Amino acid sequence: MRLLDLSRTMGFQLQRGNILLREFPTDTLFDVNAIVAHVLFALLFNEVKYITTPEDLQKIENTLKGKENMIFSYVRAIGTPEHRAVMEAAFVYGTTYQFVLTTEIALLESIGSEKIEHAHLYFFHCKLALDLTQQCRRTLMERPLTTLNIHVFVKTMKAPLLTEVAEDPQQVSTVHFQLGLPLVFIVSQQATYEADKRTAEWVAWRLLGKAGVLLLLRDSLEVKIPQHANVVFRRPEKEVAVEYLVLHDIDLIIFHVENNMHTEEIQEDEDDDVEGPDLDVQDDEVAETVYRDRKRQLPLELTVELTEETFNVTVMASDSIVLFYAAWHAVSMAFLQSYIDVAVKLKGTSTLLLTRINCADWSDVCTKQNVTDFPAVKMYREGKNPVSYAGMLGAEDLLKFIQLNRISCPVNIASTQEAEEYLSGELYKDLVAYSNVSVLGLFSPGMTAAKEDFTEAGNYLKGYVITGIYSEDDIWILSNKYAATLPALLLARHKESKIESIPLAGTHMQDIVQIVTNALLETFPEITVENLPVYLRLQKPLLILFSDGSINPQYRKAILTLAKQKYLDSLTPCWLNVKNTPVGRGVLQAYFGPLPPLPAVVLVNLHSDGQVFAFPSDQSVTEDNLALWLKKLEAGLENHITILSAQEWKPPLPAYDFLSMMDAATSQNPTKKVPKCVKESDVQESDKEQHEEDKPAVRKEPIETLRIKHWNRNNWFKQAEKSFRHDKEL
Repeated sequence: MRLLDLSRTMGFQLQRGNILLREFPTDTLFDVNAIVAHVLFALLFNEVKYITTPEDLQKIENTLKGKENMIFSYVRAIGTPEHRAVMEAAFVYGTTYQFVLTTEIALLESIGSEKIEHAHLYFFHCKLALDLTQQCRRTLMERPLTTLNIHVFVKTMKAPLLTEVAEDPQQVSTVHFQLGLPLVFIVSQQATYEADKRTAEWVAWRLLGKAGVLLLLRDSLEVKIPQHANVVFRRPEKEVAVEYLVLHDIDLIIFHVENNMHTEEIQEDEDDDVEGPDLDVQDDEVAETVYRDRKRQLPLELTVELTEETFNVTVMASDSIVLFYAAWHAVSMAFLQSYIDVAVKLKGTSTLLLTRINCADWSDVCTKQNVTDFPAVKMYREGKNPVSYAGMLGAEDLLKFIQLNRISCPVNIASTQEAEEYLSGELYKDLVAYSNVSVLGLFSPGMTAAKEDFTEAGNYLKGYVITGIYSEDDIWILSNKYAATLPALLLARHKESKIESIPLAGTHMQDIVQIVTNALLETFPEITVENLPVYLRLQKPLLILFSDGSINPQYRKAILTLAKQKYLDSLTPCWLNVKNTPVGRGVLQAYFGPLPPLPAVVLVNLHSDGQVFAFPSDQSVTEDNLALWLKKLEAGLENHITILSAQEWKPPLPAYDFLSMMDAATSQNPTKKVPKCVKESDVQESDKEQHEEDKPAVRKEPIETLRIKHWNRNNWFKQAEKSFRHDKEL
């Protein structure tokens, strides 16, 4: 069998003798993984079934019940390292198991998988399903899809589910132990043998693929086991002594095993990172992902492609949103997918025209529109200056920005009844889902300067929060009802059904923006990778509750009560779900070393000395215990568990300093007056009647030439390499 290189003509050919088996276009064999994966995929075409729908999976599952087990895998695309690993496993085990492969996310979601952005592999125990109505039991391989991990996983599936032993746990050796997995011994005695065996089987199913489970008969042992111990845990390292544990709950056994396994995985990851960042890999990962998704058919017809000839005509003729991107730029192309997702969601529901322009082809247009970075999104409305989008590069945040921009500036409220509807969320109930807080400014008719400041602030915040203004003669009705001293701000929190008033006397535009921005923050938020920078900007110590799953309602109530009583004003209380945000385990390890049992409460002072304090693990998380612990901290009676390094995490190259770019953009405050704000319906009517020149911009944008002067990636990399060398010399 041979692979012929015909890349100058059509690509590659796979032949057996003189028989042509398969032809491969050149662009599909982009690296070694892709070559191996495609060749094996062609050779094992009959052994590995490729499916696209849940119905296909169900049909295969039904035919295998009572006969044969199945290995089902999902990979992001054909030719990836994960695809190669699966195909190599199929080459070895294809005669023993039925291999099924898919690249469809919808199929993965249909079987209830989480974290669908990663490759998955399931073992379907169809041989045990003797009834056609019975679903095959499934076991997920939780380790990354590599050839070695799949081999270990399949070996554990072939091993006995439960083994009975009557010898010293330190001397026992099973397939699991030989494969580098821990062993869990459920200690049993004659009187409780049947119940212990059932418990051991439950534990074995829960730990299948992660650890070996054995039933240890205490009555037949020559070696003595502590009388109180009911579980023995043996790590895969031979020199480590066994642990004798007292665990009366199956979940505690599972937690102990998984907790120790996570520690090993994190340590391996940290060892791999010692060498430092690989700039080529960091840059190529996005480009590689875009390349692998290149065959994904996007409904581009939902957006209008603009050129130099059509840009002004299209943008001036209708309310439009424009995506400025470069076709060769990986991040631009990745965001284009999110942009199209927004177009799909808005199809048939919005009067806003979604357009796009490729700045690689029409650089003059992008320069005239002050576009200096890619990708960029701007909203254009007739008679108004464009509004730039500065949020996250994702479909959800962009959709929120577009929907909230349906209301132009702070909307003028006409009556107290309309004000009540506005505060209750009824006036714009279709927008409440995008903004949990509605802001209403209350002013006497004569408070001109205060109204102008609020109007500027509302204009600055449009697209991120709903704002309104009321300034009629009967303003005293609302002022008395909500105990608001004019000028004032009413913040309506729709989720909590709560309205609070904030006086605005002596405040300016920047103060109002800060007040509203802080009001958008939750009192006790779940910290994620996306929102952590927002809460770090508060420059307060973090009081973090780490939880293995959803937070206990009692813990939430305790911390919210302390916050309401002003105990936590100098702190930022928050919680982190280590299942949703796995990096939390690495954070805990940096604080404690060995992972502590969860929940765990810590106080981290990142902005001064880096000290980390731990709430006593033997105390329950209650209002009284937390309050007493915080008082001891304040009095200096508690010792820290570690001090975080003051070393800065700088970007590897100046061009990667995206946070500084964002800070520079948000620090530009509007200095000029803005047009009077009106409702969406009023805007549409006035736009038909008036054709004025563009008014001053709300956010002043610098007039610069395009940062990427030549549409040549090689020039950029040369400059980056030169800059990096200079930094190393310094």
